[in-house]
Amino acid sequence: MSHPIIIQGGMGTGVSNWRLARTVSQLGQLGVVSGTAIDVIVARRLQEGDPGGHLRRAFDHFPIPDVAKRVWEQHYVAAGKAPGEPFRPLPLLNHPPLRSQVERLVVANFAEVFLAREGHPGRVGINYLQKVQLPTLPSLFGALLAGVDYVLMGAGIPMAIPGVLDQLAAGLPARLKIEVEGAEPGDDFVSTFDPVEFCGGTVPPLRRPQFLAIISSYVLALTLARKASGRVDGFVVEGPTAGGHNAPPRGALQLNERGEPVYGDRDVPDLEKIRALGLPFWLAGSYATPQRLAEALQTGAAGIQVGTAFAFCDESGVEAGLKSRVLNSVRAGTLDVFTDPLASPTGFPFKVARLEGTLADAETYRDRHRICDLGYLRRPYRKGPDELGYRCPGEPEEHFIRKGGHVEETEGRKCICNGLMATIGLGQIQSDGSPEPALITTGDEVAGLTRFIPAGATHYTAADVVHHLLSRTT
Repeated sequence: MSHPIIIQGGMGTGVSNWRLARTVSQLGQLGVVSGTAIDVIVARRLQEGDPGGHLRRAFDHFPIPDVAKRVWEQHYVAAGKAPGEPFRPLPLLNHPPLRSQVERLVVANFAEVFLAREGHPGRVGINYLQKVQLPTLPSLFGALLAGVDYVLMGAGIPMAIPGVLDQLAAGLPARLKIEVEGAEPGDDFVSTFDPVEFCGGTVPPLRRPQFLAIISSYVLALTLARKASGRVDGFVVEGPTAGGHNAPPRGALQLNERGEPVYGDRDVPDLEKIRALGLPFWLAGSYATPQRLAEALQTGAAGIQVGTAFAFCDESGVEAGLKSRVLNSVRAGTLDVFTDPLASPTGFPFKVARLEGTLADAETYRDRHRICDLGYLRRPYRKGPDELGYRCPGEPEEHFIRKGGHVEETEGRKCICNGLMATIGLGQIQSDGSPEPALITTGDEVAGLTRFIPAGATHYTAADVVHHLLSRTT
């Protein structure tokens, strides 16, 4: 099959929303929505009264009406919550999940993909994180119900996902091993999902989407190509200049004078060997220029994945005021991007834009009261033969230590879940009345965003990005 030249990156927690993905797909490229925390995003959109009525339209197309009705009635606020009123909290997702949580995950993923695909023949993908394990199976099923064309996954080694896609697309039960700290031989911690049980009988006809693994090395590509549980259809080869989570440097961690991880020759992927695997691949990390696209194609790549350039266009989910601040800082040449080795509870380096008043600002970080009320990056740990506990280095230190964690693991950790939710304008109001501060992630290439802004304008669109990138190929 023919593949798109440009993949719009699946930037987490609502930045890659359905509006952005839909626009990119209509332009003939691959628009990608983020599936991370989409259940919370949809619940909060409903509490805001479903502005524009888009979720109502998606819910009306969900193939199991009773399920959609329950999710809607649980969260919808007709007039929208009052300004300054907190969002209703949701119970943290544990193992096994509640039926209401499973239903919300399936419907939310369906809705985001449905809206991205609505009214055009373009292809749409969805992005997930391997490290966020508990929502994966119902999330994938919801995306499949909506006819998603591609599934992309990184932040780990997604060996089991191709086989899971095979099973779900066939309407068969799927199992996914849960990675548990302290697990012992003989432990069998798995999440399960049965499409027939969920649908109450007949499963609608489903199509197995293409699966693209996001990798950083040939060794990982080879492992997935040979040993994954099913067919891997291609790779996104992501370098350390890309935004969000970066793969850790190979070997012993070394920091530069700014305190950032140092990447060397060992971290440069061997593209010749990756090409020899015979699967399509896209290059990511500072490729958002016509010249670099041409270079990627010359290496044998199918194209490029672009994140940062799309993250701050008009259609992205970044809150308008924050977007404007970033673009103003870029024009002034004052925006500082820092690869923070400590920020993410996952332990992966995480790129942040140092803007005053955001969680990347030292004073704002110190003033924030630690709380873990979303919990997507919690780590499951073994409490007993059939019992899991959950801890996050970003939660209150005393809670983490009480659960067996070490205090040094909490140093510098930031609540990425709440910070990214605030970045898209859906931040929680905490018990003391203070709003959660945003946390903006962006790639090193943010300094070049001005090339997409038309003369005389202060902002740009997704179409501006696509047309600029393809200006030498048309």
